[in-house]
Amino acid sequence: MGGTAGSRRLKVIVVGAGIGGLTAAAALYQKGFEVEVYERARQLGEVGAGLQIAPNAVKVLRALGLEDEFMGIAAEPTERLSIKWDTGEVVVRERFKGRMREVFGANYHTAHRADLHRLLLSRVPESSIHTGVACAGVANAEGGAIMRTEDGREIEGDIVLGADGIKSAVRAQLFGSRAPRFTNQICWRIILPMEELHRAADKLPTRLNGSEYIGWLGPTGHVLFYPLRRGELLNIFAGRVSTEWASDDWTVPSSKDEMLQAYAGWHPGMLHLLSQAKEAFKWGIYDHDPLEHWVQGRIALLGDAAHPMMPTLAQGAAISLEDGYAVARHLEQGSADPAAALAAYERERQPRGSRVQLQARQQFLNNQRVPPPPPLPVDWIYGYDAASGTTHRAA
Repeated sequence: MGGTAGSRRLKVIVVGAGIGGLTAAAALYQKGFEVEVYERARQLGEVGAGLQIAPNAVKVLRALGLEDEFMGIAAEPTERLSIKWDTGEVVVRERFKGRMREVFGANYHTAHRADLHRLLLSRVPESSIHTGVACAGVANAEGGAIMRTEDGREIEGDIVLGADGIKSAVRAQLFGSRAPRFTNQICWRIILPMEELHRAADKLPTRLNGSEYIGWLGPTGHVLFYPLRRGELLNIFAGRVSTEWASDDWTVPSSKDEMLQAYAGWHPGMLHLLSQAKEAFKWGIYDHDPLEHWVQGRIALLGDAAHPMMPTLAQGAAISLEDGYAVARHLEQGSADPAAALAAYERERQPRGSRVQLQARQQFLNNQRVPPPPPLPVDWIYGYDAASGTTHRAA
């Protein structure tokens, strides 16, 4: 069985109970490790927002035995539309549903973050989740690793995984503290009942039924519409180029007037749907330059702690899912020498995570050009399977 050293199960401490941390915990538990997850927040829960779960991420859910359950709570867009920001002209319309599985071996879904979070949580024993515990630092120790808490405790394990986000205390301890980089992008997120889109049908430039993935593309931003929860909800992501600093806190309120003014001159049908928001929250998008290393001894980073990235490729959650499963796979294969297993994890994951970070930045810059060049290739992203470390090739 994986996760053993002699007759003893290896104990892995996971710092952070977000998407990446819970994926790692679920995969490690599946492979026979003892897992303890420590989360700073006093209550578990993910901020309500939509996620795009590309084929590479769906393959991780498949490996965890969650693909069928996930399909029951998510949506699969039927087609993708690119719509000109001001005139409403449909520039691109292409089939989406089923095509991704044909090409990349798995579907492309959209989902509510909270639903995915709950699904991952269902694969981790409740007794292994500890909330209200803040990490103050980490250290390698003789034959293991230690997490230090802000209330003065030392929690020992064989391995520590830092999945504690863009402001990671684990990363700061290992590789030094540095401020995140403001990317000159701000955004608003809105979730509406799908009925709002149906009621606005006569205001929209083309016939929509709510099953589509829609991108309104303009030189100063982009607005995405896509379905959540089997089509019950409409997720709106409104991204805007801005040199004005904005907080990275998802709960900073913004007035609807401020949001609508940011898109003055855009298509009136799109503005009408934005105006239906009951509340609006604005935050700034931040990232880091790629880290050269993610591992030190028996301590490793994953998810946003290792590679916070812009949302331009919609891969932040997906690459975190990949990291979580990949680190469990390497530890299973190399449980006799955890430090060597983590070094192998870094060799596999660091180049890929860094490449996605940088391509997300470049795609953001390309989107501001008039006219924008064709999208950068994503085949190498979508085709990858973190459960095996291989890339799917279409027949």
